[in-house]
Amino acid sequence: MKKRSKTTHKRAASEAKRRGEFPGDAVTIGDLRALMREFVGEREWGKYHVPRNLAASVAVEAGELLELFQWWTDVEGERRKAALVKDEAFKRAVGEEMTDVLMYLMSLANAMELDFGAAIYAKMEKNRAKYPAELVRGRYERVRK
Repeated sequence: MKKRSKTTHKRAASEAKRRGEFPGDAVTIGDLRALMREFVGEREWGKYHVPRNLAASVAVEAGELLELFQWWTDVEGERRKAALVKDEAFKRAVGEEMTDVLMYLMSLANAMELDFGAAIYAKMEKNRAKYPAELVRGRYERVRK
């Protein structure tokens, strides 16, 4: 995978901002890590961004994401699904909570000096072996070996 330099990231972000655009799905994990590193650095929050605090923050923010769906029954969730995809305010709220979770994960990767992209690919290989498509297609149960 090609890594972008800090300068390239900043230049691309500045140009997108000037045009009133955001990089969207084209953003890389490296871009997100750099964005979070810059954000934390500007505020001198590095002393607080230690692995334990960041892991706790991921859990807290994941709870806030779940809270948006709290108390829904399965039937309600299915009924509301179509309407929710069109509800821009709700989608924005979900997106904000998802972003909080993701950006704390980026900070955790920074604090741990972890190649998050490599970790994702390694974990997906492990998951492919654990849940072979031909054995689990359409089912969620773990394959007994």
